[in-house]
Amino acid sequence: MTESAAVHGSRRFTAREAIALVGIGFTDLAPPTPRGSYGPDGPLSWQGYDASRTRAADRTGEEESVVCGTATVKSDDGGTTPAVLISFEFGFLGGSLGERTGDRLEAAHAYARAHRLPVVSLVATGGSRMQEGMRALVQLHRVARQSVLTRAAGLPQIAVLRDPTTGGGWATLGAGADVILALPGAQVGFAGSRVRPPDADPVAYTAEAQLAAGAVDAVVPERELPEALALWLRLLSDPSTDPVPPPPALGDVGLPVTGWEAVRAARAPRRPRAEAYLDACFTRRAAISGDRCGGTDEGMLCGFGVRAEDGRTVAYAAQTGTATLPAGYRTAARLIRLADRLRIPVLTLVDTPGAANDAEAERQGAGAAIAELFAAVAVAETPVTTLLIGEGGSGGALALAAPANTWATPDSYFSVIAPELAAAILKRPPEEVRATADQLRIRPQDLVELGVVRGVVERGIVERRR
Repeated sequence: MTESAAVHGSRRFTAREAIALVGIGFTDLAPPTPRGSYGPDGPLSWQGYDASRTRAADRTGEEESVVCGTATVKSDDGGTTPAVLISFEFGFLGGSLGERTGDRLEAAHAYARAHRLPVVSLVATGGSRMQEGMRALVQLHRVARQSVLTRAAGLPQIAVLRDPTTGGGWATLGAGADVILALPGAQVGFAGSRVRPPDADPVAYTAEAQLAAGAVDAVVPERELPEALALWLRLLSDPSTDPVPPPPALGDVGLPVTGWEAVRAARAPRRPRAEAYLDACFTRRAAISGDRCGGTDEGMLCGFGVRAEDGRTVAYAAQTGTATLPAGYRTAARLIRLADRLRIPVLTLVDTPGAANDAEAERQGAGAAIAELFAAVAVAETPVTTLLIGEGGSGGALALAAPANTWATPDSYFSVIAPELAAAILKRPPEEVRATADQLRIRPQDLVELGVVRGVVERGIVERRR
């Protein structure tokens, strides 16, 4: 283990060791024909560059800093998914991106699109190759374009961050992937270890720190990586055009008589929450985490799962009863956009007293985040189904609800504003809160009559009321 790896606690794999960890039957793609020719020592005539390349090839057995090919990713339950694998060889000039690296990455993505295969990038790179100067740096344009074309083709891209993942490799193949997994302790950051400020905290440049900042979906131990990657490939490669039926209610209560009864039932501490509904809906789940803008929200659960009833992949975004943070709305919007692009149906579970409204939430762009989620739901072509399972607090709840396909459980309510706040705005005394709740018509059966929800789901059945 190198000194850097020892500091960061992550084992450094060769390109082919990383491939062997996650795939079987790997076959190299034929190297593409170079777009141009160089004189001695590359495009900049960098003295000693040819010799450095020769030594790197002798040391690693590779001709370039990246190995590209096809393999089968196999799960423990016997499922298999073919994929294009891109694996960086850090031992070859620090896994740096040069013009020939760009040729290979472009060819790999083109092959994936031609054969309708997902792309898995096993990233370990120090950034762009300085011996090729700007000719190396502009490869990031090529890589970004290929990633966009693959995304537009409706094919999933998964990145696995090894040690180290820095520079342009992190800012394109890594951070640009649909789902980002990382090995524990891996060095991850745009700035490499030798170009950071001298007083920079090294902990901030780790996979764990990137997870906390919402830039990575999961930190996965080496022994769990093959199964995690196989599950993600299975989930993201299973399109469907059929909408998800609303799940049956899990609570054992009847319809409320008054509006205040509806509020009390939705706020009951022992009422079934999102985790219980997700556990009942799915046999297996994999979560995405973070808004890719520096934030996370534990009160918004997002991911993909295998539906228990028919084995289909369904995307989910579920509130857990807390005030939703701006990062939660952005994460849900990210989830819905990804599901829409991959043609995977979506289930959303609404349960929040409302959007977080403190000063910090405003500084983090609460309004813009909610608007982003409204837009993602509004333009989604994949079917979205919503079940109101608890509190539906104003626009902070409505943003996650599907227009014309929202359902409610008996222990839920939806309101333009909480009854207590409505009474306060109207300058009514506290004893009139209950009457205000009735006036707002927030019971599940009221919502059906008002045309806000399609019906009420009972325990074990879906009762259509309209």
